[in-house]
This record gives sequence, C-alpha cells and structure tokens, in this order.
Amino acid sequence: MNFNNHFLTLNPAFYHCQLPKPLNHAQMMVFNSTLAQQLSKETFSEQQWLELCSGQALPPGAEPLAMKYGGHQFGGWNPELGDGRGLLLGQIIATDDQSYDLHLKGAGQTPYSRHADGRAVLRSSIREFLCSEAMHGLGIATTRALAVTNSQSHVFRETAETGAMLLRVANSHIRFGHFEYFSFNQQHDLLKELLDYTIKQHFPEVTADDYHGFFSAVVSRTAKLIAQWQAQGFCHGVMNTDNMSIIGDTFDYGPFAFLDDYQPGYICNHSDYQGRYAFDRQPAIGMWNLQCLAAAISPLCEPEQLKAALEQYETHLRKHYLQLITHKLGLNINTPEIAPLISGLLNIFTEQKIDYHFFFRKLTLWVEQDLPEAKQASLTLDLENPATLQWLDDYRRAMLEHAIDGTHTTAAAVMAQKNPIYVLRNWYCQQAIEAAEAGDFSVVQQLFEAVSRPFEVRAELSHFSMPPPQQGKHMEISCSS
Repeated sequence: MNFNNHFLTLNPAFYHCQLPKPLNHAQMMVFNSTLAQQLSKETFSEQQWLELCSGQALPPGAEPLAMKYGGHQFGGWNPELGDGRGLLLGQIIATDDQSYDLHLKGAGQTPYSRHADGRAVLRSSIREFLCSEAMHGLGIATTRALAVTNSQSHVFRETAETGAMLLRVANSHIRFGHFEYFSFNQQHDLLKELLDYTIKQHFPEVTADDYHGFFSAVVSRTAKLIAQWQAQGFCHGVMNTDNMSIIGDTFDYGPFAFLDDYQPGYICNHSDYQGRYAFDRQPAIGMWNLQCLAAAISPLCEPEQLKAALEQYETHLRKHYLQLITHKLGLNINTPEIAPLISGLLNIFTEQKIDYHFFFRKLTLWVEQDLPEAKQASLTLDLENPATLQWLDDYRRAMLEHAIDGTHTTAAAVMAQKNPIYVLRNWYCQQAIEAAEAGDFSVVQQLFEAVSRPFEVRAELSHFSMPPPQQGKHMEISCSS
C-alpha cells in the first residue's frame, strides 16, 4: 500500500498520535472485496486484511492519530469532542490515483473519549457498514466501509455487547466542528492553517486563501447532499455539526433510517425528544449548521460574502431536489406541471400512509407496462380516492407529453435506475444484526449484496425488496454504540 498521513503536517494541536488497541480473538465478519480491489492493486491474504481491520498490524507509512474538534450537539455547543473511539490511520493512494482516508472505528480510548471505553459494538458497526454501502449504491455522497471485525471482547452499554471494529474509507474526515473548535478558542492562526490545508487537499476548484469561495463550495455541496437525502427518503438522525463532513459526504452513521410509510415528521433517533432532526427538518438543519460554520470562519472572512453564500443554499437545494424527484417520476425537468405533481403526490403519501420506496418501484413497473388505465394499475395508492385518480390522470398525461428522453419507454429505463428495488430498511437491518450476534453472518452478507447494488433484480434476494410488516415500520434507533 502507498500509505502516508498528511494530516500530521498540521500543528499538533489538531490531533493526538497513538496506536490502536487490538480486539481479542478478532475474526472477519464481513469484508468489502470490491472496495479493497479499488483501494490497492496489491494482493493481501485474508490474515493480512484481518490484522489491519482489527488493529493488530499497520501498513508501512501508517501513523494513527485521533482528531480534535468540537461541535453543536442538538443545538448546544460542546467543546469537549474529538475522536473518542476512532483513529485516522492515514491516507492511501488508490488505483484511481485519488487519496482516501482509512479510519479504524472502535480502536480504543483516546484523550477525547470522555471516560468512555473507546470501543464500538457489533450492532452499530454492522449498521454503518451496511448503510454507507447502501448510500454508495444509491449514488449518494458518503463515506464507505471496508470491513467489520468482531471479537470475544465484551463492552458494556445498556447490557454486555460484542466489541467490534469498522474500517471506514473516506475522502476526508474533517468536520464542521473542526473549524468551530479553533474559532471558539480564538486560535485564528490554527483556523487559518486548517482552512489552507482543507482547500489544498479537498477543494481543487478553490484558489488558495479564497475562504469565501471555499464556503460557497461547502454550501453547494451540503445542499446537494441534503437534497439527495430528501429525494431518497433518508433520515440521518443526528445532524450535529461534528457529524457534518466539510466535503459534503454523508458522515457518522448512527440512528439513521430510510422511510417506510411516508411521514414528513418522522423521527428515527429515540433520543431526539423534540424532533430536532426529524426527516422534514433536515433541510433547515443543514442551513443552521452552515450558519455555525460561517460564524466559525468569520474572523477570516467578510460577513456580507458569507451571507451571500448562505442565501444560495435554498436555491441549490431546490434545484437538486427537483431534478432528483423529477427523474424518479421519469419526467423532464421542464415539465410545466411538475411542481403540483410533486406536491400532490407527497400529500397523497401523507394522507394514505404510502410506503415511499415501494410506491416508486411500482410506479416504474406501471410506466414499463405502457401506462394502463389507473384502475388496472398495480399501485399502492387508494384507487377509489378521487384525488388519487386525478393525480394518476395528470401524471399519465405528463408522462405521455414530457417523458424524460422522449418516450415513456425510455423514461421507464431512467426510473429503473433511480427507484431502488432494495432499500436498507431498519427492519431488515435489525434481523441481520440479531443473526450476527447469534453467530450467523450470512444475513449481513446477503443484505450487503442487495443494498450495494440496489437497482439489479436478483430473485434470490427478493425478500429484501418488500416493505416490512406493520410492527417493523418506523423503528427508532439508539445513539448508543
């Protein structure tokens, strides 16, 4: 591996160097061989990968460190944050000649652990592994996961659980909270150093010292990311500023969820008592977090230019969301009636409690079948409802006149690549976790195969394509990991 750690070129105030603490009797639970091949042309044995992914051995050039940062958590400032259970091993130059961070999660206590044990549990590691690869399969900007190793080490949360490690792959691990921390402490020389480093490493389109251009790029990337979340029905669950990637990737998977029945105010995090991070609030929270970042870099920027960049957030968000949802409907972006079609459909979803993902897949099949009369359609809507029939009639007319790429046949092909067959629903995720905790890793592997290629029909995985039973819908997930 061509390995280094250029984050070490920064002032030591940004990190603490230490080695990982290996797991006892580690074994490979699930391994992303496709990603491994993308990372390195070298051939490694199963034992070598196991040693790397469980903290037993490091590749030449790796210099592990824990990052220091702060963040706004549920709206309140917390300066006592940092990598409390993860270590940045360094960067690898992959087969595409791009640099990627390798980060070992669950690697033991660091100075930023705040009296915690520095470990990760098996269930949270499985969830992050599956969801980061599911998001990648959907084309949503995200960190990725190379492997999960489990062990005979026990960690204690509400009960004793199995300790695990996850090897995360990312373009960057720099968060909004990094800038907030050094700004909060009025260390403006360090803030400038971090800005210069981040622009050099991750924003090639921005010239050196152009902090306004940098912030504008962050606004644009963040808006695009959240538009992707909203269009694909994804709830992050903990949009604290320390969980916001500066490069616009989905970051730090905790109590996430994909929608089942459409509920705009759905809260997936059972610790979010006030609904701060409900599904329909994610766009507003994205703006709030960007305002925090703007305040952090304001000592080095003109306030009016920061304000002007923030004012573009909603424009970027609407543009990307409209394009994504229009393509899910198979329509041309310039369809005159697109706005009422979208709002009308979301109203029907809400009133009839329609499964978000299953509907779009059924709609794709309806278009593929040459748009038969609505009452003959195998859709999930109430076909006795006048509002439903009116919407279907309006949609049918729009499809015949404004189908993307010209015809409803070509539109169906686009829809088939925008509306997934397999979605990482919490119901299926929980089944995979329970099987793994009992020693059966096959369900995790099958679910990984399904959601990492979510648009491919595979008969042997068809059971993952169905909505969950009623008792499996709208699960709330713990932050504890």
